[in-house]
Amino acid sequence: MSAPEADARGERAAAAGPPDGPPDAGAPDRPAAGAEPAPGTPATPDAADTPDPDPGSAPDGAAGAAPPGRTRRGRRVALTTAAALLGAACVALGASIGAARGETGDAAATGLPPETAEVVRQTLADTEEIDGELGYGPATAAVSRASGTLTALPGSGDTVARGETLFEVDADPVTLMYGGEPAYREMAPGMSGRDVEQLEDNLDALGYGGFTVDDEYTSGTAAAVAEWQDDRGLAQTGVVGLGSVVFAPGSVRVDAVQAAEGAPAQPGTTVLEYTGTEKVVTSVLDADDRRLAEEGAAVEVVLPDGTAVPGTITEAASVIQPAADGQGQPETTIEVVVELGGDDPEAATADYDLAAVDVAFTAATREDVLTVPIAALLALPEGGFGVQVVDGSAVENVAVDTGMFADGRVEISGGGVDEGTTVGMPQ
Repeated sequence: MSAPEADARGERAAAAGPPDGPPDAGAPDRPAAGAEPAPGTPATPDAADTPDPDPGSAPDGAAGAAPPGRTRRGRRVALTTAAALLGAACVALGASIGAARGETGDAAATGLPPETAEVVRQTLADTEEIDGELGYGPATAAVSRASGTLTALPGSGDTVARGETLFEVDADPVTLMYGGEPAYREMAPGMSGRDVEQLEDNLDALGYGGFTVDDEYTSGTAAAVAEWQDDRGLAQTGVVGLGSVVFAPGSVRVDAVQAAEGAPAQPGTTVLEYTGTEKVVTSVLDADDRRLAEEGAAVEVVLPDGTAVPGTITEAASVIQPAADGQGQPETTIEVVVELGGDDPEAATADYDLAAVDVAFTAATREDVLTVPIAALLALPEGGFGVQVVDGSAVENVAVDTGMFADGRVEISGGGVDEGTTVGMPQ
């Protein structure tokens, strides 16, 4: 191109003027980092401003990973630990701040939150689901208290009831009787104690009389014992020798036989192990879940087919488990026994002799409380938490107190919120 042609084109371009549009078409101005938020804009709380959750919501030791060498047995169902729940809340708070700064388009232009939810009145529960095993419960050892030869033994799976023979030593039957006090001594006239009362209660249940059921071993008791001994093929001494009876809470099911017929028996020899005859659920909890294992507490058991059966904790005992490799530290666990309830627990579990189940334990509940989704919480500039109350086209930040966190919701209280109140939900 020649120089005159270039000059001519430059003159035409100058005459045309600048292109249409604003002189600067770059991105809109954004507030500088560290600038103060506009009035009414919620801010992400500092750690020091974050209130502690309600004591019932996050017990000590519940948050964080399991200590080295331990395997977590349960699966957390509700977000109940402060760290996890407040972390989730802060994610939501960051989103709410973004919405307030104009990052949600039409919602920011109108001043309304992008989504809303209603304040609900309900019952919140701190619930945790733990693995369990359906069976007959923990086994108890039955030991011989007499010396001799084992001459008769039951089979595994056999059931033995009150007054029946558990095993024999030198052809003398060892009789099962009901009671929580173990047989630990010979019982004879003139003696007294809980074991005596247990003995008399069993004799009475078996149809023997002539005595008063109390803790005194009288001549009437001795006469009834002699009659019972005659019926059992024993020498009629009127004295119950140590080793002639075994006390158990109820009828038993033989879980395993630990000895053989013809083997010698010495005091302390384990002859067999037994359980109860009713199906129960056992579950092992970590020591820091002790709050879940309260005797008498209600639980829910979910069977392999999905059927939910109510249950009640009947036993909760601390157990020290030795290290698997014999070198590490022993571990303390909580062994829980759950009795099944409902209309017909036997029918519900009839298809299962042994089965893996899930047990839902509830540590705490809050009844008739106001709740909102955790994501509805805002961090207020002055500190603490609040919610955005939406009334038509008006939006107001209202301070609230928080309580239990569970199942993605949080308990709230305070003036300005009630059941049915509409609150903002940041995206």
